[in-house]
Amino acid sequence: MRREKTKDMILCAMFVALIAAGAFIKIPIPVIPFTLQYLFTMMAGLLLGPKRGCLAVLIYILLGLMGLPIFAQGGGIGYLLQPSFGYLIGFAAGTYVTGFLAEAKKYPGIRRLLAANFAGLGIVYSFGMAWYWLISRFYLETPIGLWPLFLYCFLLAVPGDILLCIAGAYLGKRLIPLVKSGMI
Repeated sequence: MRREKTKDMILCAMFVALIAAGAFIKIPIPVIPFTLQYLFTMMAGLLLGPKRGCLAVLIYILLGLMGLPIFAQGGGIGYLLQPSFGYLIGFAAGTYVTGFLAEAKKYPGIRRLLAANFAGLGIVYSFGMAWYWLISRFYLETPIGLWPLFLYCFLLAVPGDILLCIAGAYLGKRLIPLVKSGMI
């Protein structure tokens, strides 16, 4: 039991570090930078399950809000007012859903993993776009229309994330048995 808790803590800490590193691996696109954070949050859900995966993302968010510059554009409590903060909230919710859907079977197939990844991606974008719209309208006082919101916060970013979903499903298919067997 104690060994299992230690393993869980190590894996959670590893994913916190991977998510933080993923924030700095980015491709600049207008409005919201494309990073590898989604790949690592998705993999946290697939490999750690819904609760521990979500916990890793929440720890990452908490560390960033405490001032560590581990978000794509810095850190600190003021990041709550960044239009892109909603994507971070979405990472936590999306990780939980991804893990929940994938964990429904002991050894999920590619189709289940893809479905779980795409469901998590939908949640990330839902939270991200809603937050962006709210902050733009009520805090920045520069409202954004629905078409520009959809264009900049979804259409321009989603092709890369679709590729990450596919890569994550194949990685998950290979790594889930290793985690479940205790080899990782």
